[in-house]
Amino acid sequence: MQKVGFNFFATDKAVQEVLRIAQENNITEPILRIRVVPGGCSGFQYAMGFDDTIEEGDNVFEFGGLKIVIDQFSMPYVNNAELDYVMDFMGGGFTIKNPNVTGSCGCGSSFSCG
Repeated sequence: MQKVGFNFFATDKAVQEVLRIAQENNITEPILRIRVVPGGCSGFQYAMGFDDTIEEGDNVFEFGGLKIVIDQFSMPYVNNAELDYVMDFMGGGFTIKNPNVTGSCGCGSSFSCG
């Protein structure tokens, strides 16, 4: 269940794309787990993938048939962040707009929080 005081958002484009990928992979009740893991030159990276369980202590956010699950460790780092799916001349991809990020590496694959 969602913990009081924590928020996470997802755009319609992101939700639609996750649901499309889930359908392609025959996942009927998709649970998308988003984690913050140590790594990269700035300290943290995002990890994202489908899961089949919700653990005790997880924060669960529901968006039109999609459950996004964030563990207790990761939640403070992504509080009030937004998952989006963007298209550009290189193709499409997921991005997390995170107001907690205070810096990132040159290639943009890792971040730090104040």
